[in-house]
Amino acid sequence: MLLEQQPAYVLHTRPYRETSLLLECLTRDHGRIGVVARGVRSQRGRLQRSQLEPFQALTLDLQLRGELATLRSAESVGAPLRLSGDAGVAGLYLNELVVRLTERQDPHPSLYTAYSQALSRLSIGESLGWQLRRFERDLLGSLGYALQLVDDADNGEPLHGDALYVYRPEHGPIRCSVNDPNAVRGGDLLSLHEDRMPDAQGLHALRGMMRELIRFHLGGVELRAWRVLRGALARR
Repeated sequence: MLLEQQPAYVLHTRPYRETSLLLECLTRDHGRIGVVARGVRSQRGRLQRSQLEPFQALTLDLQLRGELATLRSAESVGAPLRLSGDAGVAGLYLNELVVRLTERQDPHPSLYTAYSQALSRLSIGESLGWQLRRFERDLLGSLGYALQLVDDADNGEPLHGDALYVYRPEHGPIRCSVNDPNAVRGGDLLSLHEDRMPDAQGLHALRGMMRELIRFHLGGVELRAWRVLRGALARR
């Protein structure tokens, strides 16, 4: 099947055979696709390889056969986003999240939009921690794991802003004691639902909550980017 002019981003690359690359790409209409870029590691393919970098919006022509596609052409869309320092680390975290949590060729148009928006916000210096929480929320929602952020999962009552809750995977928020290390205020859950950035305490609590949820959906596996992000977020 020929896929023409498909908006996409490169999430990950690795060498493939002598002169090629195996790419993991997030496409708008077909989800994550494994793509063989033939010859781009050779001298003649250097120009095309320079386009196949993270955070560069692309349009791809692909020939899809089975599990993998073959790259026919790639065109850059605008200049690459400048994500350096902590923002670059955050961008690579987004890439690892998408690769680890999505299946190949499983379309998620809303995920593509959320990913593109997250990169744009990181590139202009918006709050790193808040942009990661927003993307994590949107990613889980796109995959069918939408968060319950309005009502108590045990009794259905509206969340109370000053009350403390712990979020149980595949269940939702339930009241907890002040001594629970995973406690998050109801107001901070509502902020995440309403897309309003909470205060520093709330961001810290939401980071812990989202990490536990992502770890659950990964089957307990740790992400490599988490180790690097600890240092980046510690400086925020």
